[in-house]
Amino acid sequence: MLRQYALVQHLLARPWLLALVGLPLGLFLIGVIVAVFLWQQLPALDVLTDYQPHQPLRVMSADGQLIGEFGAERRRFVALKDIPKPMQDALLAVEDSDFYEHSGIDYSGIARAMWRNLTHRGPLHGASTITQQLARDTFLTKQQRWSRKVVEALLAIKIEGALSKAQILEIYMNQIYLGNRAYGFAAAAERYFGKELGQLNTAQMALLIGLPKDPNRLNPAVYPERARRRQAVVLERLAAVGQVTPAQAKAAREQPLNIQRPKRAAGVADHAAEMVRQEMLTRFGEAAYTRGLTVTTTLLYAEQAAAQEALRNALFELERRQPFRGPEATIALPKDAGELDDALDTAFDAHPDLGELRTAVLLSQDKSAAALVLADGERIAIKGASLRPLQNLKPGAVLRVLEGKGGQWQLSQTPQAEGAVVTLDPATGAIRALVGGFDFTRNQFNSATQAWRQPGSAFKPFIYSAMIEQGAWAGTLVSDQQVFINDWAPRNYDGQYEEALTLRQGLARSKNMVTIRVAQALGPQRARAWAAHFGFDEDKQPLNLTMALGTGAVTPLQMAQAYAAFANEGQLPSGWLIQRVQDAQGDVIFKAEQPPLRKAVSPRNAFMTAQLLAAVTREGTGARASSLLGRWDLHGKTGTTNDAIDAWFCGFQATRAGAVWIGYPQPKSLGERESGGGLALPVWAATMAVALKGQPITQLEPPREGLVQQDGDWFYSEFAGDMAIARIGLPALQPEDAAVEVAPSEPPINQ
Repeated sequence: MLRQYALVQHLLARPWLLALVGLPLGLFLIGVIVAVFLWQQLPALDVLTDYQPHQPLRVMSADGQLIGEFGAERRRFVALKDIPKPMQDALLAVEDSDFYEHSGIDYSGIARAMWRNLTHRGPLHGASTITQQLARDTFLTKQQRWSRKVVEALLAIKIEGALSKAQILEIYMNQIYLGNRAYGFAAAAERYFGKELGQLNTAQMALLIGLPKDPNRLNPAVYPERARRRQAVVLERLAAVGQVTPAQAKAAREQPLNIQRPKRAAGVADHAAEMVRQEMLTRFGEAAYTRGLTVTTTLLYAEQAAAQEALRNALFELERRQPFRGPEATIALPKDAGELDDALDTAFDAHPDLGELRTAVLLSQDKSAAALVLADGERIAIKGASLRPLQNLKPGAVLRVLEGKGGQWQLSQTPQAEGAVVTLDPATGAIRALVGGFDFTRNQFNSATQAWRQPGSAFKPFIYSAMIEQGAWAGTLVSDQQVFINDWAPRNYDGQYEEALTLRQGLARSKNMVTIRVAQALGPQRARAWAAHFGFDEDKQPLNLTMALGTGAVTPLQMAQAYAAFANEGQLPSGWLIQRVQDAQGDVIFKAEQPPLRKAVSPRNAFMTAQLLAAVTREGTGARASSLLGRWDLHGKTGTTNDAIDAWFCGFQATRAGAVWIGYPQPKSLGERESGGGLALPVWAATMAVALKGQPITQLEPPREGLVQQDGDWFYSEFAGDMAIARIGLPALQPEDAAVEVAPSEPPINQ
């Protein structure tokens, strides 16, 4: 006791010694108190102990191709056992070499970082372990403050006590942000290289390992040189620890990375993917974006891609026939390099690339060439005919360009017209391709399902079908003389009028007068009611003879479904898009059933109408389709409305039906010389070329009952011979000259 008293007296007699001993002790005690207090305030670790990573909603084609993804975090969860061991070892070598030895904190590393921060200016340095990084990214911010580092360290200790090392590493490698909305190494590998983790080479792996240091500033798609320098540091470290040889490191540094350019917002099936997104949001709410749902659609990727490419090409070709409208904008080009980059970035943000239609800013020009820069910094030149419209433009003009054959760039402009393509399986209604417009980035309106447009002559087959039901046949003669009803004086598209044509000829040559005479014989009420059998909204079809020429309103999806009925023995399919939905574990939580078919017309009516449509594609306005595809088993009809405001082609083969529409969102003429056969038919043919690849020539078989064949033509059994309708809109034959009689103008409907 006396000794302790003497020691206190000794310390009191020497204040400097008291400070030397007491200050560290006091700081230690304060630190312990603060640590205990902060420990009690630490958040629960449920988010890690019951790790449920946010995974986006993925939309897939029927053949397994990704066509859409929704969610703020792009993540592909991969179990640690499936992550290549070399990648795990490389990450630990660079980020936390003592990972399996420490308890969450690298004390020696902290001491080195503290000393450097005290003795050097500039950015603060840290010594965060992987566990600390996981704590920071999960619970904290990245602000470089001592208070945050203390909490981070305590959280790391707590995490190490709750999770195994394998669990920590697995969560980290799936959770860490690596730029471009990619979370985790699997998502980053897919994002930057289009590969799975097991497919990465040493160069690519090293680049990804370097990203956690600063994923935004080291983003290889935006800052490739910075990413390369960081990659070199990683490779040097891997060589130092013996994971790769110096020769392998050198070879990896020199190897091209082939970084994927950031994908534009619009892809090959964005309108269809948006339909899926809306359905999933309705079913599962906001959780649809985070619970890792995978939706498999009915789309076939190659067919979908062909439809989108064909439509875009058609709209580009249409645009080339339009006058140049001038630049989309004009910006000032500062002389300072930094300010120039900022000005260009602003322009490219306001006018993003639309797929292959690239945004370019004019830098300079002379008589031989114009120099432009693209959004990714590439400098290009325009020469030849495309140079002429640029002659009066000032530098800074924001333009659109397309890369042609041989790498030659051409001036273009954003198409103002829109379009839609729908193809489906006639037997089931499964939608195989759905393109809702030129580019989803520009216009989210889905023209395939939402655009109510006049179908023009593409509507005629349904009028002919109604007449066949009354006893007409392919050889029925119909007047082609011009019709005058009050102030309505319709005309034939070709301006030619003949005394009479057969039904087959009238449809093949798309003669308006023939169709009007047929509609007159039916009566508008009966014709409209018959068209409704094919799924058309009766109240959207006018109750007069103009309906026969397609002046009502339909959607491309409706037209595809309606034409499919002719290929499917009169059974009308309902288009459907979603096959099944799986959760993050791969379990099926929803499986669609094929919508039931509905009888539109009898099998014999469908067959006889199809024969008329076959004549259209063999010898009529749709003959180009057979020529382009080299097949004779096609059936279809062109459609062009007044003043070429809407252009259509609708048709089918035994295994596929489809409709194509092209027009301006605000209806106006596409051009004097434009037509469904010139604009829409090539799109249909290009899509069908992929859809029918490998499919044998398939002839539609006549039904076994209800039809008879005479002299190569088909008749309803009860209307064969004298009962068949021989003439429509023509003077009646005298009994002694007529082999058949004319049916009454208002015969009953027989379905």
